[in-house]
Amino acid sequence: MSFLEESLSYKGLDYGAFFSSITGSDILRILQQQKLSHLDFLTLLSPKASNYLEEMAQRAHELSVQYFGKTILLYTPMYLSNHCVNRCAYCSFNVDHDIKRDKLTLEEIEEEAKAIAKTGLKHILILTGESRKETPVSYILEATKVLKKYFSSISIEIYPLSTEEYMQVIDAGVDGLTIYQEAYDEDVYKKVHLAGPKKDYHFRLEAAERACEAKIRSVNIGALLGLGQWRQEAFMTGLHANYLQNKYMDVEVSVSLPRMRPHIGAFDDLDFVDDRDLVQILLALRIFLPHGGITISTREMANYRDHLIPLGVTKMSAGVTTAVGGHSSQEEGTSQFEIGDHRSVEEIKEAIIGKGYQPIFKNWMPI
Repeated sequence: MSFLEESLSYKGLDYGAFFSSITGSDILRILQQQKLSHLDFLTLLSPKASNYLEEMAQRAHELSVQYFGKTILLYTPMYLSNHCVNRCAYCSFNVDHDIKRDKLTLEEIEEEAKAIAKTGLKHILILTGESRKETPVSYILEATKVLKKYFSSISIEIYPLSTEEYMQVIDAGVDGLTIYQEAYDEDVYKKVHLAGPKKDYHFRLEAAERACEAKIRSVNIGALLGLGQWRQEAFMTGLHANYLQNKYMDVEVSVSLPRMRPHIGAFDDLDFVDDRDLVQILLALRIFLPHGGITISTREMANYRDHLIPLGVTKMSAGVTTAVGGHSSQEEGTSQFEIGDHRSVEEIKEAIIGKGYQPIFKNWMPI
């Protein structure tokens, strides 16, 4: 069964009726279990479970320390280009927006790499807008060759590739993929993706699995929280990660929890996710996926990120800019979205240590 088939099996689920049937005893029972079913996970995402966050937090912390110890892996994104052919209602890079379009040369990529490497970071995530014309696979391959000189782990967050293309970038030195479905609800997905190749819901949904088939080392998925009903979106995100973990046991699977942030353009039809809601999603995911990674980005405010560390977070971005060439250029570029945590790598390192955790700059070296 593909993940699409698995997700469709829940299409007719009456979430309201299911949530109304849940009792406090159900939640406490689930927290005593070693392995959760899909519906146990959904139970922990229910309105009723929001009254048991303290109990959930204790269980999530216990599992996190058991599987990961008290460590947080640090990385930073590097934006190579903001050229994009899609019309996404929630993104500053939308092709219709009148912004300055930039693309780094290989020499500029090297300058960015040097600036980031000085901070001690060894894990990098390279990003582009979705334009095969401006940033073809050949460009990603050349960029990877440059970045291999400075970083032990290179992940990509670009347009979805074919299995063969994923094999090409992996051969060049890419070991990780981040790809957000944005919205698992297909109706919402169609509503926010107005034009461009990103409108192809199925091709994007199956991208993570194509990368797994190509023997990628790690895959990071997620939904952009706020676009659809957050409980359903979090449920499908967890099911997707669980599917990949069970089918590709040699792949490190993790989940990111990005919330909508201010951006150029306007998209106001949101399902608001407040701080307490995000905590519930994080806790439910950790308990359902005890050996899955969980990433919290600089979309969140500094103090809030720090408080999330003991609840199941395993990976955090640091020293972030979402503008093309933002680590080395003195010019102010167009950011993809506003970030909430502007601290340097050193400041975030100290904050992690202050919480009794160990910041990790490198946890993997290619053979």
